[in-house]
Amino acid sequence: MTPGIELIFVMAVFLGLLCVGMTIPFAILVPSLIYLLLHAGPAGLKGIGLVSWGSMNSFTLSAIPLFILMAEILQESKLSLQVYRGLSVLVAWLPGGLLQTNIAGCAIFAAISGSSVATAASIGRVALPELARRKYDPRMSAGSLAAGGTLGILLPPSIAMIVYGTFTETSVAKLFMAGVVPGLLLTVMFMTYIAVSSLIRPTTTPKLPGAASVREVLSACIDVVPFFILIGGTIGSIYTGVVTPTEAAAVGCLLAMILAVCCGEFNFAIFNRALRTTTRVCGNILFIVFAAYVFSYAISYAGVGEQITQFLVDLKLSKFEFFLALFVLYTILGCLVESLGMIVVTVPLLYPVLVQYGIDPIWFGVVLVLFIEMGQISPPIGINLFVIQSIWNGKLSDVVVGTIPFHLIMFVLLGLLALFPDIAMWLPMHSADVP
Repeated sequence: MTPGIELIFVMAVFLGLLCVGMTIPFAILVPSLIYLLLHAGPAGLKGIGLVSWGSMNSFTLSAIPLFILMAEILQESKLSLQVYRGLSVLVAWLPGGLLQTNIAGCAIFAAISGSSVATAASIGRVALPELARRKYDPRMSAGSLAAGGTLGILLPPSIAMIVYGTFTETSVAKLFMAGVVPGLLLTVMFMTYIAVSSLIRPTTTPKLPGAASVREVLSACIDVVPFFILIGGTIGSIYTGVVTPTEAAAVGCLLAMILAVCCGEFNFAIFNRALRTTTRVCGNILFIVFAAYVFSYAISYAGVGEQITQFLVDLKLSKFEFFLALFVLYTILGCLVESLGMIVVTVPLLYPVLVQYGIDPIWFGVVLVLFIEMGQISPPIGINLFVIQSIWNGKLSDVVVGTIPFHLIMFVLLGLLALFPDIAMWLPMHSADVP
Protein backbone atom coordinates (compact mmCIF):
# COMPACT_ATOMS: atom_id res chain seq x y z
CA MET A 1 0.00 0.00 0.00
CA THR A 2 1.46 3.36 -1.06
CA PRO A 3 1.75 6.20 1.47
CA GLY A 4 -0.92 8.20 -0.41
CA ILE A 5 -3.45 5.37 -0.22
CA GLU A 6 -2.54 4.84 3.43
CA LEU A 7 -3.27 8.51 4.13
CA ILE A 8 -6.64 8.33 2.37
CA PHE A 9 -7.47 5.24 4.44
CA VAL A 10 -6.47 6.98 7.66
CA MET A 11 -8.53 10.10 6.81
CA ALA A 12 -11.51 7.86 6.06
CA VAL A 13 -11.07 6.21 9.48
CA PHE A 14 -10.87 9.69 11.08
CA LEU A 15 -14.14 10.86 9.48
CA GLY A 16 -15.79 7.52 10.21
CA LEU A 17 -14.92 7.76 13.90
CA LEU A 18 -16.34 11.29 14.02
CA CYS A 19 -19.56 10.10 12.40
CA VAL A 20 -20.06 7.38 15.02
CA GLY A 21 -19.62 9.92 17.81
CA MET A 22 -15.99 9.53 18.92
CA THR A 23 -14.51 12.70 20.42
CA ILE A 24 -12.00 14.72 18.38
CA PRO A 25 -8.79 13.78 20.29
CA PHE A 26 -9.38 10.02 20.02
CA ALA A 27 -10.63 10.37 16.42
CA ILE A 28 -7.24 11.92 15.55
CA LEU A 29 -5.06 9.71 17.76
CA VAL A 30 -6.44 6.29 16.74
CA PRO A 31 -5.94 6.74 12.95
CA SER A 32 -2.48 8.23 13.58
CA LEU A 33 -1.37 5.12 15.47
CA ILE A 34 -2.93 2.90 12.79
CA TYR A 35 -1.02 4.85 10.13
CA LEU A 36 2.29 4.41 11.97
CA LEU A 37 1.66 0.68 12.33
CA LEU A 38 0.66 0.32 8.67
CA HIS A 39 3.70 2.17 7.43
CA ALA A 40 6.47 1.10 9.81
CA GLY A 41 5.11 -1.57 12.14
CA PRO A 42 5.84 -1.49 15.89
CA ALA A 43 9.14 0.34 15.21
CA GLY A 44 7.15 3.40 14.21
CA LEU A 45 5.87 3.77 17.78
CA LYS A 46 9.33 4.34 19.25
CA GLY A 47 9.16 8.10 18.84
CA ILE A 48 5.82 8.52 20.63
CA GLY A 49 7.46 9.26 23.99
CA LEU A 50 9.56 12.09 22.57
CA VAL A 51 6.56 13.45 20.65
CA SER A 52 4.47 13.36 23.84
CA TRP A 53 7.05 15.45 25.68
CA GLY A 54 7.57 17.86 22.78
CA SER A 55 3.84 18.47 22.29
CA MET A 56 3.39 19.89 25.79
CA ASN A 57 6.84 21.40 26.39
CA SER A 58 5.80 24.73 24.89
CA PHE A 59 5.94 28.17 26.47
CA THR A 60 3.44 29.44 23.88
CA LEU A 61 0.82 26.79 24.69
CA SER A 62 0.84 27.77 28.36
CA ALA A 63 -1.05 30.92 27.34
CA ILE A 64 -4.15 28.82 26.61
CA PRO A 65 -5.05 27.82 30.20
CA LEU A 66 -4.25 31.33 31.42
CA PHE A 67 -6.54 33.04 28.91
CA ILE A 68 -9.30 30.52 29.63
CA LEU A 69 -8.93 31.08 33.38
CA MET A 70 -9.17 34.84 32.83
CA ALA A 71 -12.44 34.40 30.90
CA GLU A 72 -13.86 32.02 33.52
CA ILE A 73 -13.11 34.49 36.33
CA LEU A 74 -15.06 37.15 34.44
CA GLN A 75 -17.93 34.75 33.84
CA GLU A 76 -18.16 33.44 37.40
CA SER A 77 -17.84 36.91 38.95
CA LYS A 78 -20.75 38.15 36.76
CA LEU A 79 -18.66 40.85 35.12
CA SER A 80 -19.92 39.61 31.74
CA LEU A 81 -23.45 40.52 32.88
CA GLN A 82 -22.14 43.96 33.77
CA VAL A 83 -20.64 44.62 30.32
CA TYR A 84 -23.83 43.55 28.56
CA ARG A 85 -25.87 45.83 30.81
CA GLY A 86 -23.61 48.76 30.00
CA LEU A 87 -23.59 48.10 26.26
CA SER A 88 -27.38 47.78 26.18
CA VAL A 89 -27.44 51.51 26.99
CA LEU A 90 -24.46 52.65 24.91
CA VAL A 91 -25.18 50.69 21.71
CA ALA A 92 -28.88 49.84 21.75
CA TRP A 93 -29.90 53.25 20.29
CA LEU A 94 -28.68 51.98 16.90
CA PRO A 95 -31.25 50.41 14.52
CA GLY A 96 -31.59 46.85 15.78
CA GLY A 97 -31.63 47.70 19.47
CA LEU A 98 -30.40 44.87 21.67
CA LEU A 99 -29.30 42.85 18.62
CA GLN A 100 -26.53 45.44 18.22
CA THR A 101 -25.66 44.88 21.86
CA ASN A 102 -25.25 41.17 21.11
CA ILE A 103 -22.57 41.85 18.50
CA ALA A 104 -20.80 44.59 20.47
CA GLY A 105 -20.88 42.46 23.63
CA CYS A 106 -19.47 39.46 21.80
CA ALA A 107 -16.71 41.61 20.28
CA ILE A 108 -15.64 42.98 23.67
CA PHE A 109 -15.84 39.62 25.43
CA ALA A 110 -13.97 38.04 22.48
CA ALA A 111 -11.12 40.45 23.12
CA ILE A 112 -10.76 38.82 26.54
CA SER A 113 -11.81 35.18 26.32
CA GLY A 114 -10.12 33.96 23.11
CA SER A 115 -12.81 31.28 22.78
CA SER A 116 -15.80 31.22 20.46
CA VAL A 117 -17.81 28.90 22.69
CA ALA A 118 -17.07 30.93 25.85
CA THR A 119 -18.10 34.14 24.07
CA ALA A 120 -21.37 32.72 22.72
CA ALA A 121 -22.25 31.06 26.02
CA SER A 122 -21.40 34.06 28.22
CA ILE A 123 -23.26 36.68 26.20
CA GLY A 124 -26.04 34.24 25.25
CA ARG A 125 -26.92 33.46 28.88
CA VAL A 126 -27.33 37.15 29.60
CA ALA A 127 -28.96 38.26 26.34
CA LEU A 128 -31.48 35.58 25.37
CA PRO A 129 -33.88 35.97 28.33
CA GLU A 130 -33.98 39.75 27.81
CA LEU A 131 -34.47 39.40 24.03
CA ALA A 132 -37.33 36.94 24.57
CA ARG A 133 -38.94 39.22 27.16
CA ARG A 134 -38.91 42.15 24.74
CA LYS A 135 -40.23 39.95 21.88
CA TYR A 136 -37.30 40.25 19.47
CA ASP A 137 -37.38 38.00 16.41
CA PRO A 138 -36.14 34.58 17.68
CA ARG A 139 -34.14 33.75 14.55
CA MET A 140 -32.37 37.10 14.48
CA SER A 141 -31.69 36.88 18.21
CA ALA A 142 -30.21 33.38 18.10
CA GLY A 143 -28.35 33.97 14.82
CA SER A 144 -26.70 37.19 16.01
CA LEU A 145 -25.43 35.47 19.17
CA ALA A 146 -24.18 32.34 17.42
CA ALA A 147 -22.39 34.40 14.75
CA GLY A 148 -21.20 37.04 17.21
CA GLY A 149 -19.63 34.28 19.28
CA THR A 150 -17.35 33.39 16.37
CA LEU A 151 -15.58 36.72 16.89
CA GLY A 152 -13.95 34.99 19.87
CA ILE A 153 -11.45 33.22 17.61
CA LEU A 154 -10.70 36.15 15.28
CA LEU A 155 -10.28 39.05 17.68
CA PRO A 156 -7.21 38.57 19.89
CA PRO A 157 -6.42 36.78 22.10
CA SER A 158 -7.43 33.77 20.02
CA ILE A 159 -6.84 30.20 21.20
CA ALA A 160 -7.07 29.00 17.59
CA MET A 161 -4.27 31.41 16.61
CA ILE A 162 -2.11 30.22 19.51
CA VAL A 163 -2.46 26.61 18.34
CA TYR A 164 -1.82 27.59 14.70
CA GLY A 165 1.25 29.61 15.70
CA THR A 166 2.59 26.66 17.69
CA PHE A 167 2.34 24.31 14.72
CA THR A 168 3.77 26.73 12.15
CA GLU A 169 6.32 28.44 14.45
CA THR A 170 4.71 31.77 13.55
CA SER A 171 4.77 34.77 15.90
CA VAL A 172 1.58 34.57 17.98
CA ALA A 173 1.81 38.30 18.73
CA LYS A 174 1.81 39.12 15.02
CA LEU A 175 -1.06 36.69 14.43
CA PHE A 176 -3.00 38.54 17.13
CA MET A 177 -2.26 41.85 15.43
CA ALA A 178 -3.29 40.48 12.03
CA GLY A 179 -6.69 39.55 13.45
CA VAL A 180 -7.52 43.03 14.78
CA VAL A 181 -8.58 44.85 11.59
CA PRO A 182 -10.47 41.86 10.05
CA GLY A 183 -12.13 41.24 13.43
CA LEU A 184 -13.26 44.85 13.80
CA LEU A 185 -14.32 44.96 10.15
CA LEU A 186 -16.41 41.80 10.58
CA THR A 187 -17.99 43.31 13.71
CA VAL A 188 -18.96 46.44 11.76
CA MET A 189 -20.31 44.33 8.88
CA PHE A 190 -22.47 42.30 11.29
CA MET A 191 -23.80 45.45 12.95
CA THR A 192 -24.47 47.09 9.58
CA TYR A 193 -26.48 44.08 8.44
CA ILE A 194 -28.57 44.16 11.64
CA ALA A 195 -29.21 47.90 11.21
CA VAL A 196 -30.26 47.57 7.56
CA SER A 197 -32.38 44.49 8.28
CA SER A 198 -34.18 46.19 11.17
CA LEU A 199 -34.94 49.24 9.01
CA ILE A 200 -36.34 47.04 6.25
CA ARG A 201 -38.28 44.79 8.65
CA PRO A 202 -39.13 46.92 11.71
CA THR A 203 -41.29 44.16 13.23
CA THR A 204 -38.20 42.08 14.05
CA THR A 205 -36.86 44.68 16.51
CA PRO A 206 -39.31 46.36 18.92
CA LYS A 207 -38.77 50.00 19.68
CA LEU A 208 -36.87 50.96 22.82
CA PRO A 209 -38.79 52.75 25.56
CA GLY A 210 -36.89 56.02 25.05
CA ALA A 211 -33.52 57.76 25.05
CA ALA A 212 -31.21 57.05 27.97
CA SER A 213 -30.61 59.78 30.51
CA VAL A 214 -27.18 61.25 31.20
CA ARG A 215 -27.07 59.34 34.48
CA GLU A 216 -27.82 56.05 32.71
CA VAL A 217 -25.09 56.72 30.13
CA LEU A 218 -22.53 57.49 32.85
CA SER A 219 -23.52 54.33 34.73
CA ALA A 220 -23.17 52.31 31.51
CA CYS A 221 -19.69 53.72 30.91
CA ILE A 222 -18.68 52.66 34.43
CA ASP A 223 -19.96 49.15 33.69
CA VAL A 224 -17.82 48.88 30.55
CA VAL A 225 -14.62 50.54 31.83
CA PRO A 226 -13.26 47.42 33.65
CA PHE A 227 -13.26 45.48 30.39
CA PHE A 228 -11.30 48.17 28.57
CA ILE A 229 -8.80 48.19 31.44
CA LEU A 230 -8.41 44.44 31.05
CA ILE A 231 -8.08 44.65 27.26
CA GLY A 232 -5.50 47.41 27.58
CA GLY A 233 -3.53 45.49 30.19
CA THR A 234 -3.36 42.28 28.16
CA ILE A 235 -3.59 42.99 24.43
CA GLY A 236 -2.08 46.47 24.78
CA SER A 237 0.99 45.09 26.55
CA ILE A 238 1.51 42.59 23.71
CA TYR A 239 1.22 45.22 20.95
CA THR A 240 3.68 47.54 22.66
CA GLY A 241 6.20 44.69 22.89
CA VAL A 242 6.38 44.83 26.68
CA VAL A 243 5.42 41.18 27.21
CA THR A 244 4.92 37.97 25.24
CA PRO A 245 1.39 36.57 24.75
CA THR A 246 1.97 34.04 27.54
CA GLU A 247 3.13 36.72 29.98
CA ALA A 248 0.18 38.89 28.93
CA ALA A 249 -2.20 36.02 29.77
CA ALA A 250 -0.72 35.86 33.28
CA VAL A 251 -1.12 39.63 33.64
CA GLY A 252 -4.71 39.26 32.43
CA CYS A 253 -5.52 36.66 35.09
CA LEU A 254 -4.19 38.93 37.81
CA LEU A 255 -6.12 41.93 36.46
CA ALA A 256 -9.30 39.84 36.14
CA MET A 257 -9.08 38.85 39.82
CA ILE A 258 -8.47 42.45 40.89
CA LEU A 259 -11.41 43.71 38.81
CA ALA A 260 -13.63 40.89 40.10
CA VAL A 261 -12.86 41.90 43.68
CA CYS A 262 -13.40 45.62 42.99
CA CYS A 263 -16.32 45.55 40.54
CA GLY A 264 -17.97 42.14 40.72
CA GLU A 265 -18.25 39.11 42.98
CA PHE A 266 -15.17 37.15 43.97
CA ASN A 267 -14.43 34.64 46.68
CA PHE A 268 -12.78 31.24 47.06
CA ALA A 269 -15.88 29.35 45.81
CA ILE A 270 -15.99 31.43 42.62
CA PHE A 271 -12.25 31.01 42.06
CA ASN A 272 -12.58 27.26 42.63
CA ARG A 273 -15.37 26.98 40.03
CA ALA A 274 -13.29 28.97 37.55
CA LEU A 275 -10.30 26.66 38.10
CA ARG A 276 -12.43 23.53 37.69
CA THR A 277 -13.96 24.72 34.40
CA THR A 278 -10.55 25.83 33.12
CA THR A 279 -9.10 22.41 33.90
CA ARG A 280 -11.87 20.62 31.99
CA VAL A 281 -11.64 22.91 28.95
CA CYS A 282 -7.84 22.88 28.82
CA GLY A 283 -7.72 19.12 29.23
CA ASN A 284 -9.78 18.77 26.06
CA ILE A 285 -7.82 21.38 24.06
CA LEU A 286 -4.37 20.13 25.03
CA PHE A 287 -5.36 16.50 24.41
CA ILE A 288 -6.31 17.58 20.87
CA VAL A 289 -2.90 19.25 20.52
CA PHE A 290 -1.13 16.09 21.75
CA ALA A 291 -3.10 13.91 19.29
CA ALA A 292 -2.26 16.34 16.50
CA TYR A 293 1.46 16.11 17.23
CA VAL A 294 1.22 12.34 16.97
CA PHE A 295 -0.60 12.75 13.63
CA SER A 296 2.06 15.20 12.43
CA TYR A 297 4.80 12.76 13.50
CA ALA A 298 3.06 9.95 11.61
CA ILE A 299 2.83 11.80 8.31
CA SER A 300 6.38 13.15 8.68
CA TYR A 301 7.69 9.62 9.36
CA ALA A 302 6.11 8.45 6.11
CA GLY A 303 7.22 11.48 4.10
CA VAL A 304 3.64 12.19 3.06
CA GLY A 305 3.95 15.95 3.53
CA GLU A 306 6.64 16.17 0.84
CA GLN A 307 4.60 13.97 -1.51
CA ILE A 308 1.47 16.09 -1.11
CA THR A 309 3.50 19.27 -1.63
CA GLN A 310 5.02 17.91 -4.82
CA PHE A 311 1.63 16.66 -6.06
CA LEU A 312 -0.02 20.06 -5.60
CA VAL A 313 2.93 21.89 -7.15
CA ASP A 314 2.82 19.54 -10.17
CA LEU A 315 -0.85 20.48 -10.71
CA LYS A 316 0.44 23.99 -11.53
CA LEU A 317 -2.54 25.69 -9.89
CA SER A 318 -2.45 29.45 -9.76
CA LYS A 319 -2.49 31.08 -6.34
CA PHE A 320 -6.16 31.98 -6.88
CA GLU A 321 -7.06 28.40 -7.88
CA PHE A 322 -5.19 27.06 -4.85
CA PHE A 323 -7.05 29.48 -2.58
CA LEU A 324 -10.35 28.41 -4.18
CA ALA A 325 -9.47 24.75 -3.52
CA LEU A 326 -8.75 25.59 0.13
CA PHE A 327 -12.05 27.46 0.31
CA VAL A 328 -13.96 24.36 -0.83
CA LEU A 329 -11.93 22.07 1.46
CA TYR A 330 -12.49 24.12 4.62
CA THR A 331 -16.13 24.82 3.83
CA ILE A 332 -16.76 21.06 3.70
CA LEU A 333 -14.59 20.34 6.75
CA GLY A 334 -16.34 23.10 8.67
CA CYS A 335 -19.58 21.14 8.43
CA LEU A 336 -17.94 17.98 9.75
CA VAL A 337 -14.99 18.76 12.04
CA GLU A 338 -14.67 20.90 15.18
CA SER A 339 -12.51 24.06 14.91
CA LEU A 340 -9.26 22.90 16.52
CA GLY A 341 -9.61 19.59 14.70
CA MET A 342 -9.53 21.47 11.39
CA ILE A 343 -6.28 23.18 12.36
CA VAL A 344 -4.42 20.19 13.72
CA VAL A 345 -5.38 17.84 10.88
CA THR A 346 -4.81 20.15 7.91
CA VAL A 347 -2.02 22.57 8.87
CA PRO A 348 0.79 19.95 9.08
CA LEU A 349 -0.17 18.83 5.56
CA LEU A 350 -0.75 22.24 3.99
CA TYR A 351 1.95 24.39 5.57
CA PRO A 352 4.78 23.20 3.25
CA VAL A 353 2.51 23.91 0.26
CA LEU A 354 1.91 27.46 1.48
CA VAL A 355 5.66 28.03 1.47
CA GLN A 356 5.86 26.80 -2.14
CA TYR A 357 3.14 29.25 -3.20
CA GLY A 358 4.73 32.11 -1.28
CA ILE A 359 1.64 32.59 0.88
CA ASP A 360 2.37 34.52 4.06
CA PRO A 361 1.66 32.25 7.07
CA ILE A 362 0.35 35.20 9.12
CA TRP A 363 -2.19 36.13 6.42
CA PHE A 364 -3.16 32.49 6.02
CA GLY A 365 -3.64 32.21 9.79
CA VAL A 366 -6.35 34.90 9.61
CA VAL A 367 -7.99 33.24 6.60
CA LEU A 368 -7.91 29.87 8.37
CA VAL A 369 -9.57 31.36 11.45
CA LEU A 370 -12.31 32.80 9.24
CA PHE A 371 -12.90 29.35 7.74
CA ILE A 372 -13.09 27.98 11.29
CA GLU A 373 -15.56 30.72 12.24
CA MET A 374 -17.85 29.53 9.47
CA GLY A 375 -17.44 25.98 10.73
CA GLN A 376 -18.59 27.08 14.18
CA ILE A 377 -22.02 27.97 12.74
CA SER A 378 -22.26 25.29 10.04
CA PRO A 379 -24.52 22.27 10.64
CA PRO A 380 -24.24 19.47 11.61
CA ILE A 381 -21.12 20.02 13.81
CA GLY A 382 -21.21 23.81 14.36
CA ILE A 383 -20.72 24.02 18.12
CA ASN A 384 -22.07 27.57 18.50
CA LEU A 385 -25.42 26.45 17.08
CA PHE A 386 -25.79 23.90 19.87
CA VAL A 387 -24.54 26.30 22.56
CA ILE A 388 -27.18 28.90 21.70
CA GLN A 389 -29.91 26.29 21.19
CA SER A 390 -29.20 24.74 24.60
CA ILE A 391 -29.46 28.13 26.32
CA TRP A 392 -32.51 29.20 24.33
CA ASN A 393 -34.38 25.87 24.35
CA GLY A 394 -35.76 26.74 20.90
CA LYS A 395 -35.54 24.94 17.57
CA LEU A 396 -32.07 24.23 16.21
CA SER A 397 -33.40 24.94 12.70
CA ASP A 398 -34.26 28.51 13.76
CA VAL A 399 -30.71 29.06 15.01
CA VAL A 400 -29.32 27.72 11.72
CA VAL A 401 -31.60 29.94 9.60
CA GLY A 402 -30.69 32.94 11.73
CA THR A 403 -26.97 32.48 11.01
CA ILE A 404 -27.28 32.26 7.19
CA PRO A 405 -26.91 36.05 6.55
CA PHE A 406 -23.84 36.15 8.83
CA HIS A 407 -22.37 33.22 6.90
CA LEU A 408 -22.69 35.24 3.69
CA ILE A 409 -21.02 38.25 5.33
CA MET A 410 -18.04 36.05 6.28
CA PHE A 411 -17.75 34.97 2.65
CA VAL A 412 -17.60 38.64 1.65
CA LEU A 413 -14.80 39.28 4.15
CA LEU A 414 -12.87 36.28 2.80
CA GLY A 415 -13.09 37.79 -0.68
CA LEU A 416 -11.87 41.14 0.62
CA LEU A 417 -8.90 39.47 2.35
CA ALA A 418 -8.01 37.67 -0.89
CA LEU A 419 -8.20 40.88 -2.93
CA PHE A 420 -6.66 43.19 -0.31
CA PRO A 421 -4.24 41.21 1.93
CA ASP A 422 -3.17 44.42 3.68
CA ILE A 423 -6.45 44.33 5.62
CA ALA A 424 -4.74 41.68 7.75
CA MET A 425 -1.08 42.47 7.12
CA TRP A 426 -0.88 46.22 7.73
CA LEU A 427 -0.56 46.06 11.53
CA PRO A 428 1.99 43.18 11.63
CA MET A 429 4.11 44.83 8.91
CA HIS A 430 4.31 48.05 10.91
CA SER A 431 5.20 46.31 14.16
CA ALA A 432 8.53 44.65 13.50
CA ASP A 433 9.61 44.78 17.14
CA VAL A 434 6.73 42.70 18.48
CA PRO A 435 7.96 39.27 19.73
